[in-house]
Amino acid sequence: MNGYIVGAIVPIVLVLLRNSRRVKKRGVLVDVGGEPGYTIRNIRFPFPLETAWEGVSTLAELFEQACKQNSNKSLLGTRKLISSEVEVTEDGRSFEKLHYGEYVWLTYAETFAAVCYFASGLVQLGHKKGERVAIFADTREEWFIALQACFRRNVTVVTIYASLGEEALCHSLNETEVTTLICGAKELKKLVNLSGQLDKIKHVICMDDEIPTAASGRWAVTSFADVQRTGYENPVDADLPIAADVAVIMYTSGSTGLPKGVMLTHGNILATVAAVKTIIPGIGSKDVYLAYLPLAHILELAAEHLIVAVGGILGYGSPLTLTDTSSKIKPGTKGDASVLAPTLMAAVPAILDRLRDGIRKKVDAKGGLSKKLFDLAYSRRLSAINGSWFGAWGLEKYLWDLLIFKKVRAILGGRLRFLLSGGAPLSPDTQKVINICFGTPIGQGYGLTETCAGGTFSEVDDTSVGRVGAPLPCSFIKLVDWPEGGYLTSNSPMPRGEILIGGPNVTLGYFKNEEKTKESYRVDERGVRWFCTGDIGQFHSDGCLEIIDRKKDIVKLQHGEYVSLGKVETALSISPYVDNIMLHADPFHSFCVALVVVSQQMVEDWASKQGITFTDFADLCEKEETIKEVHSSLAQTAKKSRLEKFEIPAKIKLISSPWTPESGLVTAALKIKREAIRRAFSEDLAKLYAS
Repeated sequence: MNGYIVGAIVPIVLVLLRNSRRVKKRGVLVDVGGEPGYTIRNIRFPFPLETAWEGVSTLAELFEQACKQNSNKSLLGTRKLISSEVEVTEDGRSFEKLHYGEYVWLTYAETFAAVCYFASGLVQLGHKKGERVAIFADTREEWFIALQACFRRNVTVVTIYASLGEEALCHSLNETEVTTLICGAKELKKLVNLSGQLDKIKHVICMDDEIPTAASGRWAVTSFADVQRTGYENPVDADLPIAADVAVIMYTSGSTGLPKGVMLTHGNILATVAAVKTIIPGIGSKDVYLAYLPLAHILELAAEHLIVAVGGILGYGSPLTLTDTSSKIKPGTKGDASVLAPTLMAAVPAILDRLRDGIRKKVDAKGGLSKKLFDLAYSRRLSAINGSWFGAWGLEKYLWDLLIFKKVRAILGGRLRFLLSGGAPLSPDTQKVINICFGTPIGQGYGLTETCAGGTFSEVDDTSVGRVGAPLPCSFIKLVDWPEGGYLTSNSPMPRGEILIGGPNVTLGYFKNEEKTKESYRVDERGVRWFCTGDIGQFHSDGCLEIIDRKKDIVKLQHGEYVSLGKVETALSISPYVDNIMLHADPFHSFCVALVVVSQQMVEDWASKQGITFTDFADLCEKEETIKEVHSSLAQTAKKSRLEKFEIPAKIKLISSPWTPESGLVTAALKIKREAIRRAFSEDLAKLYAS
């Protein structure tokens, strides 16, 4: 009888516990200075957090302390390249395929020595105090070593995306008057053609031993290894920075116009690193982090410093070699994630969307019993995540993980326990798929380069979707009224308004751009620095933020309806046919149109089933049947997302070629560059409205 009683009581207790978690307070109201608004802080920290380590106020001090505490432990790992081959497809296209071996490691002590040698080598090379260094390369261990070496000499580093266009690249290097440039051989080849436009560069350091011949006649080019060797033979004492010194001038690959250089101090970045440390449960020396996002992006730069601070391991990879099926991985060769088996990763939504689509394509391709079992397992876990007691919990969850999801988790090494998403909004659908299939919580963050990626962060026990969490311990989040858009802090049931972020993580402003700095930054009467994001948000009752709009993305149609372009694009991107999408709204028309970059595999699979013949993919995208099918899918997706009729594109143009950073149509973080796309496809947009 007692067993029956326990069996009846335990589910009730568990349900009550889950219900209590739903209303857990994560942020509370706080009184702050500046313009009136509705301000929330993290419930666990009454004052903004500046550091989590006693006696540490700069990134240089943080790195040195970590190296002393973990001297014999592995820190930086890079895979050994065994061979490189070029494969030519039937249609004549060439693809590089790489065969990589295991990771080769540097310990904390060896890394610290490499940093000290490189710092001394910079001085011997002739780099003077007060001059700036630029790093222009893909993410790799030399990038990190060069960064720390500059910090030990209090040299400000200018970071530039490896995919940045020529005009933006020249602008960034000339505006900051960079005298020493550190890059890879690939980037150096690109720079040779621009040498006549680069005013101040005196020294170039190539991360690779093989220096392009053409570069040698333009600048004094030295290999990375030679700089270290010179520093080893001629050591120089460190010249350490203070918290207020500018560590990095980070050029954002902005979605409009030339990039702006954001000035990040050591104290700014340290505040974000310290704050995120308090959010990730159990982060420590056993953690292994797969580093593959651009180090020129604040998300990756902050993440790598956090891993070092806790004594973890950094294994370097690339988006093109991430998994066993990545585009540059030679068949039969393991991807970075399979070899490293990381416990922690960071990702941008575009990469997670691709993982989601890849999982679905594989499941659909198998079909039959495999697909039915996957669908059943997914629906059972989804019910549990949505709070249903009748979903898959306990033993059933374990069985589904073992039978179905274990194979999916092997894609990223099988040990992943936490995934950080940032850089853009993550769709609820993707969040659920990743959470269920990989069995790992996703910490969705909200922040900007201007706030050192600090703003809000969702906690592990918050399984809700569509929100970005409570304020980080380093930040205040304030909503202020925007009457023109109808967003007010007095709105019911939730206060809404433009998002301002305040705290020690808010940066100094834009380099040599006082006008833009005054436009976007504020300092209140209490000395707190604020950044006006231009994003629109609303606070839930537990103190968590939800991004609902963006001021610049709102267009008023001919009949007075307001369309939020970003919101609609996020909703429609869930369609299986969509790889990328840009919604376009013209104030002189009553409807929207869209440019849709379609998934080649999904569209060709559909065409094959329909018996549609075509000469190539571009031809297929022009066919009326294809346009009708994709448009129908968008309409169904819009209906599920509860979009208004005027928000759904009335006409679409299918794009057969992907938008890449190299094309200049998306940023390095894969956000669309709206103005660039409008210019590139102006005739197509005009035809959509004219037809």
